[in-house]
Amino acid sequence: MTNKRKIINDPVYGFLTIDDDILYDVISHPYFQRQRQIKQLGFTYMVYPGATHSRFSHMLGALNLMCRAVDVLRNKGVEISDEESRGVRLAILLHDIGHGPFSHTSERVLSKVHHETLTSLFMERLNKEFGGQLDTAIAIFNNTYPRHFLHQLVSSQLDMDRLDYLARDSFFTGVHEGVIGTERIINMLNVSNDTLVIDEKGIYSVEKFIISRRLMYWQVYLHKTVIACDMLFLNTLKRARALLEQGEKLEGYAPLLYFLSHNTDESDYHNKPELLELFASIDDNDLISSIKSWTQNSDFIISTLATQLVNRQLGAIRVSSDDYDKATVDEYRSKTAELYHISESDADYFVNTGRLENHAYSFDDSEIKVLYKSGECKGISESSDQLDRPFLEKTVTKYYLNYPKALK
Repeated sequence: MTNKRKIINDPVYGFLTIDDDILYDVISHPYFQRQRQIKQLGFTYMVYPGATHSRFSHMLGALNLMCRAVDVLRNKGVEISDEESRGVRLAILLHDIGHGPFSHTSERVLSKVHHETLTSLFMERLNKEFGGQLDTAIAIFNNTYPRHFLHQLVSSQLDMDRLDYLARDSFFTGVHEGVIGTERIINMLNVSNDTLVIDEKGIYSVEKFIISRRLMYWQVYLHKTVIACDMLFLNTLKRARALLEQGEKLEGYAPLLYFLSHNTDESDYHNKPELLELFASIDDNDLISSIKSWTQNSDFIISTLATQLVNRQLGAIRVSSDDYDKATVDEYRSKTAELYHISESDADYFVNTGRLENHAYSFDDSEIKVLYKSGECKGISESSDQLDRPFLEKTVTKYYLNYPKALK
């Protein structure tokens, strides 16, 4: 008989405990094990060499925080049944299982389906395999379970997902601005009127959390060199798709080539159940292996893009508070066409513009609420003397222009 009670050593939190058979079975499933081969931060390791941690470690870390949060809330008198505890832990454990290779980056090219939709499809498939044991987890994840605060623990302004990825990404990148008081925040969690709240004593920890998230976006998630890597990667995949559409043959991993050859949408996954298995067979290694093979392709554009990505020969990238005018972009496109002896339309694979937005807090979601000793609840924008509404609402927008470094 398999021992399904396990202890896992995590570099961020120390020892994590798996204390439920269904948690062990889900973690052992190939869908979940695939997450070991998917980097949490995509190509961020090209900038921060330590950022090679996986979705697998993040999902386990979020599970660990959820276990702590449930214990804290129970100790404060919040009634959470064993089935609800199991359901909310399964929901956070599986919350990212729909991610494709290199996390968010490939999502724009491989499939038209958002990773959260794919997560729901994976959870439904697992629920059938495990005889309905994920019913509560799915209801909590989809926010159809009657107790709303359980969904907020999985997805909200102050959920276990965000708490873990900020702590974990800060740890592995070495960017200390992302360090937050995770333990303190969890110990300050409470529930009022079926809403997840933070006790009054936790205000300063939440302020630090919100500011840290904003800083991490500029220093890590929206770092201009990371954007340059992403553009090179995406343009390589776009060229591969264009060649396949023209009837060209490409070497590479067959399931990857299938998704590059077909514009799959959500209806395809419902009409062809085997597509989910095909998607689940693709990870980071398959993309890198295929891209390496494209460095030898006879097509100049894909071989150049693939070679630059493999060898980290990134384009130059300029960031400005003002959008780049068409004349400037056209000039770079024309110079690129001349540099590589290609058409100006093909120069679009090497010259890109875009917009970066840093919006670390949203009033569209449920605002973080503070619970006072009197029993009154107020939004963090009213409670904090640091984070007023104008600060929280502010969206900082920057524009980038990416082009061959030879033109710099």
